[in-house]
Amino acid sequence: MDLMKNLRDVPSPRPEAYDRARTALQTAMAEPAATVVRPKRRLSWPKVSVAAVGAAAVAAAVVIGTSGGSVPAGPAGAAPAPAPQAVEVPLVKLASAVQAAGTQPGDASLIVNEKFGLDNKPDLNYTLYTDKGDQFTGDSAKSLVDAVAKGDAQPATPYDRNVMAAARLAANGDVDKARIAMITASGNPLGVGLSPAEADKAWAAAQAETAELFRKMGKPFPGPKPRPTGKDLENLINNHLLSNIKHALFANAADAEVRAGVLKLYATIPDMIVGKTSVDGQAALSLTAPPAILDGSTDVLIINAGNGLPIREEITSAETSKHYVVNYKSSRVTIADVAAGKI
Repeated sequence: MDLMKNLRDVPSPRPEAYDRARTALQTAMAEPAATVVRPKRRLSWPKVSVAAVGAAAVAAAVVIGTSGGSVPAGPAGAAPAPAPQAVEVPLVKLASAVQAAGTQPGDASLIVNEKFGLDNKPDLNYTLYTDKGDQFTGDSAKSLVDAVAKGDAQPATPYDRNVMAAARLAANGDVDKARIAMITASGNPLGVGLSPAEADKAWAAAQAETAELFRKMGKPFPGPKPRPTGKDLENLINNHLLSNIKHALFANAADAEVRAGVLKLYATIPDMIVGKTSVDGQAALSLTAPPAILDGSTDVLIINAGNGLPIREEITSAETSKHYVVNYKSSRVTIADVAAGKI
């Protein structure tokens, strides 16, 4: 979070650089942490480990979060065994209701997020995610309208396309398969579903890419790390899952199919606590990730109990006890209306 203010005016990286750097920096993680870092064009605040990475690296890539659990099986000795069946019945039922209701009319999803950091001052971000996969962003309604009117779109990156496809697969098909697709949306340095030899090769390649990235940044590479195993591996795998499903939700929440898939995938994370609450008179559900998979930090996502739309996310860092809040508003719109200033 301390880097957020410095990153506000940093232009977004080219899509191919973003995906390459994001995958490489995954392997720079030493231990799970709950630092919240996200370039302006992104919506969610995933947990990342940037222990040896300076602001230049963060500006060049969005890295992953921390979570815990297991994944579908691969060959013997590969990444952990099958994910359990969805254990949070409320989320599965809600996902079915969301999908049955369908997506509201329009050709784009608009999401407005209002972030409150340590100074408690609001930081507004507007993002329009079109059904074709393009994105328009702004820090006010006017700047978003101007961007849409000028056709100043940011094409969807491969990562964007992958997380959306994985969410849709979860909504309509095999949740286990969708889980793997979501975990590996930005690459597979952890070797999910691979044989031990293939997993080691994937890890080594990612380590080499990370070393090259550090070299280009002019920073010393802390040295290759052994591929994580056991519970550490499970935590990192589910870390990727949590980060990626939140990205899909926060970018395209108003799409019912994406939202339903995200809810189903959320339900596969072991020890996820689903509680009942209310926000401004709205019946809501709180989704609390297990602190153990966030290295002791907390992440609570509050969604509307009737339609699954995100309302608020609250994050508290275990290391610093710093608290951050993001409020969300999502709706279906038409690109033409936004270009005309109708938000």
